[in-house]
Amino acid sequence: MPLRVLVADDNPVVRAGLTALLATAEGIEVIAQAADGGEALHLTRLHTPDVILLDVRMPGVDGISALPHLVRLAPVLMLTYSRETEIVREALLLGAGGYLVHGEFTPELLVTAVHDVHVGRPHLSPTAAGTLLSDLRASSHPQRTVAQSSQQRLPNHIAFGLSSREEEVMDLIASGMSNQQIAATCFISEKTVKNHINRIFAKLQSATRSEAIARWLGTARPGVSGHG
Repeated sequence: MPLRVLVADDNPVVRAGLTALLATAEGIEVIAQAADGGEALHLTRLHTPDVILLDVRMPGVDGISALPHLVRLAPVLMLTYSRETEIVREALLLGAGGYLVHGEFTPELLVTAVHDVHVGRPHLSPTAAGTLLSDLRASSHPQRTVAQSSQQRLPNHIAFGLSSREEEVMDLIASGMSNQQIAATCFISEKTVKNHINRIFAKLQSATRSEAIARWLGTARPGVSGHG
Protein backbone atom coordinates (compact mmCIF):
# COMPACT_ATOMS: atom_id res chain seq x y z
CA MET A 1 0.00 0.00 0.00
CA PRO A 2 1.34 3.47 -0.84
CA LEU A 3 1.91 6.06 1.87
CA ARG A 4 -1.12 8.33 1.97
CA VAL A 5 -0.10 11.99 2.28
CA LEU A 6 -2.07 15.14 3.06
CA VAL A 7 -0.60 18.46 1.85
CA ALA A 8 -1.53 21.61 3.83
CA ASP A 9 -0.41 24.96 2.36
CA ASP A 10 -2.34 28.16 1.71
CA ASN A 11 -0.59 28.69 -1.66
CA PRO A 12 -2.46 26.70 -4.34
CA VAL A 13 0.61 26.74 -6.60
CA VAL A 14 2.74 25.16 -3.87
CA ARG A 15 0.04 22.57 -3.15
CA ALA A 16 -0.24 21.67 -6.82
CA GLY A 17 3.53 21.49 -7.22
CA LEU A 18 4.01 19.22 -4.20
CA THR A 19 1.13 17.01 -5.29
CA ALA A 20 2.54 16.68 -8.81
CA LEU A 21 6.02 15.96 -7.48
CA LEU A 22 4.87 13.30 -5.03
CA ALA A 23 2.61 11.74 -7.68
CA THR A 24 5.75 10.72 -9.59
CA ALA A 25 7.25 9.00 -6.53
CA GLU A 26 6.72 5.29 -6.21
CA GLY A 27 4.87 4.31 -3.06
CA ILE A 28 3.34 7.72 -2.24
CA GLU A 29 -0.17 9.00 -2.89
CA VAL A 30 -1.52 12.49 -2.09
CA ILE A 31 -5.05 11.84 -0.84
CA ALA A 32 -6.08 15.37 0.23
CA GLN A 33 -5.07 19.04 0.13
CA ALA A 34 -5.83 21.73 2.72
CA ALA A 35 -5.54 25.53 2.62
CA ASP A 36 -5.11 26.08 6.38
CA GLY A 37 -4.65 24.27 9.66
CA GLY A 38 -8.34 23.95 10.39
CA GLU A 39 -9.06 22.30 7.06
CA ALA A 40 -5.99 20.08 7.55
CA LEU A 41 -7.39 18.85 10.86
CA HIS A 42 -10.82 18.19 9.34
CA LEU A 43 -9.38 16.31 6.33
CA THR A 44 -6.99 14.34 8.53
CA ARG A 45 -9.88 13.06 10.59
CA LEU A 46 -11.79 12.28 7.40
CA HIS A 47 -9.04 10.57 5.37
CA THR A 48 -6.55 9.34 8.04
CA PRO A 49 -3.34 10.06 6.08
CA ASP A 50 -0.06 8.35 6.94
CA VAL A 51 1.93 11.62 6.80
CA ILE A 52 0.95 15.30 6.83
CA LEU A 53 3.01 17.97 5.03
CA LEU A 54 2.30 21.20 6.91
CA ASP A 55 3.13 24.84 6.16
CA VAL A 56 3.74 27.26 9.04
CA ARG A 57 2.13 30.52 7.98
CA MET A 58 -1.44 30.17 6.73
CA PRO A 59 -4.50 32.41 7.11
CA GLY A 60 -7.15 31.22 9.52
CA VAL A 61 -5.58 28.46 11.61
CA ASP A 62 -1.83 28.49 11.03
CA GLY A 63 0.40 25.43 11.03
CA ILE A 64 1.89 25.94 14.48
CA SER A 65 -1.58 26.26 16.04
CA ALA A 66 -2.82 23.11 14.31
CA LEU A 67 0.34 21.09 14.91
CA PRO A 68 -0.38 19.82 18.49
CA HIS A 69 -3.74 18.47 17.29
CA LEU A 70 -2.43 16.97 14.05
CA VAL A 71 0.49 15.07 15.62
CA ARG A 72 -2.01 13.10 17.70
CA LEU A 73 -3.46 11.76 14.44
CA ALA A 74 -0.48 11.33 12.09
CA PRO A 75 3.24 12.12 11.76
CA VAL A 76 3.81 15.70 10.59
CA LEU A 77 6.59 16.99 8.34
CA MET A 78 6.84 20.79 8.34
CA LEU A 79 7.38 22.00 4.77
CA THR A 80 7.70 25.76 4.70
CA TYR A 81 9.58 28.92 3.78
CA SER A 82 9.80 29.87 7.48
CA ARG A 83 13.35 29.49 8.75
CA GLU A 84 13.25 31.61 11.93
CA THR A 85 14.93 29.96 14.91
CA GLU A 86 11.89 30.39 17.17
CA ILE A 87 9.55 28.79 14.61
CA VAL A 88 11.82 25.79 14.01
CA ARG A 89 12.27 25.26 17.75
CA GLU A 90 8.55 25.52 18.51
CA ALA A 91 7.56 23.15 15.69
CA LEU A 92 9.99 20.48 16.89
CA LEU A 93 8.94 20.91 20.53
CA LEU A 94 5.28 20.57 19.53
CA GLY A 95 5.97 17.20 17.93
CA ALA A 96 6.85 17.74 14.26
CA GLY A 97 8.79 14.74 12.98
CA GLY A 98 10.79 16.79 10.50
CA TYR A 99 11.34 20.30 9.19
CA LEU A 100 12.18 21.12 5.57
CA VAL A 101 12.73 24.64 4.25
CA HIS A 102 11.84 25.28 0.61
CA GLY A 103 14.94 25.67 -1.50
CA GLU A 104 17.02 23.39 0.74
CA PHE A 105 15.95 19.99 -0.55
CA THR A 106 15.73 18.04 -3.78
CA PRO A 107 12.65 16.09 -4.93
CA GLU A 108 14.45 12.89 -3.98
CA LEU A 109 15.22 14.22 -0.50
CA LEU A 110 11.57 15.20 -0.01
CA VAL A 111 10.46 11.66 -0.81
CA THR A 112 13.07 10.29 1.60
CA ALA A 113 11.88 12.72 4.29
CA VAL A 114 8.26 11.59 3.89
CA HIS A 115 9.27 7.95 4.37
CA ASP A 116 11.56 8.81 7.29
CA VAL A 117 8.94 10.80 9.17
CA HIS A 118 6.41 8.04 8.62
CA VAL A 119 8.61 5.52 10.47
CA GLY A 120 9.70 7.97 13.17
CA ARG A 121 13.12 9.00 11.85
CA PRO A 122 13.67 12.78 12.18
CA HIS A 123 14.50 14.63 8.99
CA LEU A 124 15.76 18.23 8.98
CA SER A 125 16.99 20.53 6.23
CA PRO A 126 20.30 22.36 6.93
CA THR A 127 18.65 25.49 8.36
CA ALA A 128 16.53 23.48 10.80
CA ALA A 129 19.49 21.29 11.74
CA GLY A 130 21.60 24.36 12.42
CA THR A 131 18.91 25.79 14.67
CA LEU A 132 18.68 22.55 16.63
CA LEU A 133 22.45 22.42 17.04
CA SER A 134 22.55 26.01 18.29
CA ASP A 135 19.92 25.17 20.90
CA LEU A 136 21.81 22.07 22.01
CA ARG A 137 25.06 23.96 22.35
CA ALA A 138 23.39 26.79 24.25
CA SER A 139 21.65 24.40 26.64
CA SER A 140 24.84 22.47 27.33
CA HIS A 141 26.86 25.58 28.19
CA PRO A 142 25.88 25.88 31.89
CA GLN A 143 27.01 22.30 32.55
CA ARG A 144 30.50 22.70 31.06
CA THR A 145 33.52 22.72 33.30
CA VAL A 146 36.07 25.52 33.18
CA ALA A 147 38.44 23.29 31.22
CA GLN A 148 35.76 22.37 28.69
CA SER A 149 34.72 25.99 28.26
CA SER A 150 38.33 26.97 27.69
CA GLN A 151 38.65 24.37 24.97
CA GLN A 152 35.46 25.57 23.30
CA ARG A 153 36.62 29.18 22.95
CA LEU A 154 37.94 28.15 19.55
CA PRO A 155 35.39 27.21 16.88
CA ASN A 156 34.90 23.45 16.83
CA HIS A 157 36.40 22.89 13.39
CA ILE A 158 39.59 24.66 14.51
CA ALA A 159 39.71 22.99 17.94
CA PHE A 160 39.41 19.52 16.41
CA GLY A 161 41.15 20.20 13.10
CA LEU A 162 38.13 19.47 10.90
CA SER A 163 37.90 20.77 7.35
CA SER A 164 34.88 22.86 6.34
CA ARG A 165 33.29 19.82 4.65
CA GLU A 166 33.98 17.62 7.67
CA GLU A 167 32.42 20.29 9.90
CA GLU A 168 29.31 20.30 7.70
CA VAL A 169 29.06 16.50 7.82
CA MET A 170 29.55 16.48 11.61
CA ASP A 171 26.77 19.05 12.05
CA LEU A 172 24.44 16.80 10.03
CA ILE A 173 25.47 13.74 12.08
CA ALA A 174 24.63 15.65 15.25
CA SER A 175 21.22 16.56 13.82
CA GLY A 176 20.41 12.84 13.57
CA MET A 177 20.80 12.32 9.83
CA SER A 178 21.77 8.93 8.40
CA ASN A 179 24.63 8.49 5.93
CA GLN A 180 22.10 8.35 3.09
CA GLN A 181 20.46 11.59 4.18
CA ILE A 182 23.83 13.32 4.56
CA ALA A 183 24.82 12.19 1.07
CA ALA A 184 21.61 13.62 -0.38
CA THR A 185 21.96 16.91 1.53
CA CYS A 186 25.62 17.43 0.54
CA PHE A 187 25.21 16.02 -3.01
CA ILE A 188 27.96 13.44 -2.46
CA SER A 189 28.03 9.64 -2.47
CA GLU A 190 27.47 7.53 0.63
CA LYS A 191 31.01 6.18 0.20
CA THR A 192 32.36 9.74 0.40
CA VAL A 193 30.23 10.35 3.50
CA LYS A 194 31.72 7.24 5.12
CA ASN A 195 35.24 8.44 4.31
CA HIS A 196 34.48 11.82 5.90
CA ILE A 197 33.05 10.11 8.99
CA ASN A 198 36.14 7.91 9.40
CA ARG A 199 38.38 11.00 9.37
CA ILE A 200 36.02 12.91 11.69
CA PHE A 201 35.93 10.09 14.25
CA ALA A 202 39.72 9.92 14.21
CA LYS A 203 40.07 13.67 14.79
CA LEU A 204 37.42 13.66 17.55
CA GLN A 205 38.96 10.54 19.11
CA SER A 206 35.57 8.86 19.01
CA ALA A 207 34.52 5.34 18.10
CA THR A 208 30.77 5.88 17.77
CA ARG A 209 28.32 8.51 16.56
CA SER A 210 27.17 9.25 20.11
CA GLU A 211 30.73 9.82 21.32
CA ALA A 212 31.48 12.08 18.35
CA ILE A 213 28.30 14.10 18.91
CA ALA A 214 29.10 14.53 22.62
CA ARG A 215 32.60 15.77 21.79
CA TRP A 216 31.30 18.06 19.02
CA LEU A 217 28.64 19.63 21.22
CA GLY A 218 31.06 20.11 24.09
CA THR A 219 29.35 17.72 26.51
CA ALA A 220 32.20 15.20 26.82
CA ARG A 221 35.76 15.51 28.02
CA PRO A 222 38.59 14.91 25.57
CA GLY A 223 40.61 11.75 25.81
CA VAL A 224 38.14 9.13 24.52
CA SER A 225 40.18 6.90 22.28
CA GLY A 226 38.68 5.79 19.01
CA HIS A 227 39.35 4.79 15.45
CA GLY A 228 38.34 5.82 11.97
